[in-house]
Amino acid sequence: MAKYQTGMAAIFNDEHQLVDAARKSREMGFKKFEAISPFPIHGMEEACGIKRSWIPYVTFVAGLTGLSLGTLFTWWTSAVSWAINVGGKPFFSLPAFVPIMFELTILFAALSSVGALFVACGLPKVNPPVIDPDLTCNRFALFIPSNDAGYDEGRISEMFRSMGAAEIKKAEF
Repeated sequence: MAKYQTGMAAIFNDEHQLVDAARKSREMGFKKFEAISPFPIHGMEEACGIKRSWIPYVTFVAGLTGLSLGTLFTWWTSAVSWAINVGGKPFFSLPAFVPIMFELTILFAALSSVGALFVACGLPKVNPPVIDPDLTCNRFALFIPSNDAGYDEGRISEMFRSMGAAEIKKAEF
């Protein structure tokens, strides 16, 4: 069972307030905070200081692996293991093997991307705590965990109030 963190959460009614709050939280030295939104918000990555994902590198390496295995598989089956001369065609006929190599490249890349996404997001999360039920439709939240540097409930509450939070509460996430 996953252990969730306790901390302070601010609920906002406007996505622009959330982006500003995330930017100010980062400027105040908080690094482990989470911004929760029902939809993607332009500029949120920069406001939160989110770095480029490592998932494309996993996808690239897995795609190359699929391409290599597809090439090896088609070469082995047609030229080594089951070498049959059909109509004078060479044993390793690259144009005939391109579809298999392409399909294995896509298969390996796609499956590894999904697997890497699950690892990166810590999925599956069974029965996670809910900060606010409206976060899935029309409200936004900023959560600062209690193990973040400089965590002080009074200071964070005052900071959230000055940012225009509609609601401030202790939460688990």
